[in-house]
Amino acid sequence: MTKQIAVRIPDELVDFVDGVVESGAARSRASVVTKALEHERRRVVAARDAEILASTGGDADLAGLAEHTARLSARLD
Repeated sequence: MTKQIAVRIPDELVDFVDGVVESGAARSRASVVTKALEHERRRVVAARDAEILASTGGDADLAGLAEHTARLSARLD
């Protein structure tokens, strides 16, 4: 199932999206936006998981990685 939505984005982002489509790297504007949103969803979930792992103490080796990932993710926002 899909839903159509209308969004307003800056001209430079539209130009970027159109360039991706024109280059053949994507089929449509919608596919570029969908891919970007899926990427953002994965980033948010990974950041949340890293925060949970860091807060629980978890495995010592993974805790350090989780802390690093949580700090990195905060800088990306």
